[in-house]
Amino acid sequence: MGPEHHTATTVVLGSASPARLRVLTGAGLWPTVVVSDVDEDALLERLADAPHEQIVTRLAEAKADAVTGAVLAAGGSTAADAVVLTCDSMLLIGGELAGKPHTVDVAVARWKQMRGGTGHLITGHCVRRVVGGAVVASTSRSESTAIRFSDAPDHVIDAYAATGEPLEVAGAFTLDGLGGWLIDGVDGDPSSVLGISLPLVRRLLAEVGVDVTELWRGAPG
Repeated sequence: MGPEHHTATTVVLGSASPARLRVLTGAGLWPTVVVSDVDEDALLERLADAPHEQIVTRLAEAKADAVTGAVLAAGGSTAADAVVLTCDSMLLIGGELAGKPHTVDVAVARWKQMRGGTGHLITGHCVRRVVGGAVVASTSRSESTAIRFSDAPDHVIDAYAATGEPLEVAGAFTLDGLGGWLIDGVDGDPSSVLGISLPLVRRLLAEVGVDVTELWRGAPG
């Protein structure tokens, strides 16, 4: 099936991340965005002692619970035939998981810790298959990609944090924005660094009985 085939299956992205949306649209999927209302900080507190991969995967599953519930409550064609995709990313560096810094001061401190070193961005993924108003299959897993950070001087770190870009992204950096200037290399799946691993999503879709080519479509309109 070519990319102009329009499937009846609705792809639902449970994320407000513009980077994740760009990855999917660039790869031929045009999802409906439904943002979850999961209290990530509260869930992180409860999962504090869990293995790193389990933490991000459980966060993705919690988002899937919320988004799938919203899809089913809304009913209509989406609840009749949909694939729900949710993700959560955190950076593992120095043996600790780091999420969104939220403030300039935290972003600066984080970058001074990261510069010249290597971290691993771990992204949990959950894929749910909804058919006929019910969840018929669900699977989840995480992907880890190594990030080699440049040895950025203080004034560059200060300037980057001041832009606001790193404040609401996992690990206080982006690969596809200003932060790309400060990354020396990526070892592993680059799409995972943007928040959603296409190879892993392809495998998870297959596990719930969906071939990714069935979801390819041209731009709406």
